[in-house]
Amino acid sequence: MLASLLAAGLLFAAQARAESEWQKEHPRREEINQRLHHQDRRIHREQKEGKISRDEARKLHREDRDIRQQEQGMAKLDHGHITKQEQKTLNQEENQVSQQIKNGN
Repeated sequence: MLASLLAAGLLFAAQARAESEWQKEHPRREEINQRLHHQDRRIHREQKEGKISRDEARKLHREDRDIRQQEQGMAKLDHGHITKQEQKTLNQEENQVSQQIKNGN
């Protein structure tokens, strides 16, 4: 009986791990996170090239962190997924940050 419980526990842990790995790579979440990563690199590049100030870069990084936290919170509420509407909302927010990077403010 103890062996059965141990085997069931190991199986459950393996399934939970596999599920969490899949959730992190859910296509909608992956798109959002790739955009955030790309924007992070853009902010660094624009600051390095002197197109935006350090304060502007901090503000933009903070906005991106807020978007990432929203994405994680949304995913938590839906077993690791985000809905199409949530994805659309996050993309709109990212578009605003992207425009700010482009405009240098």
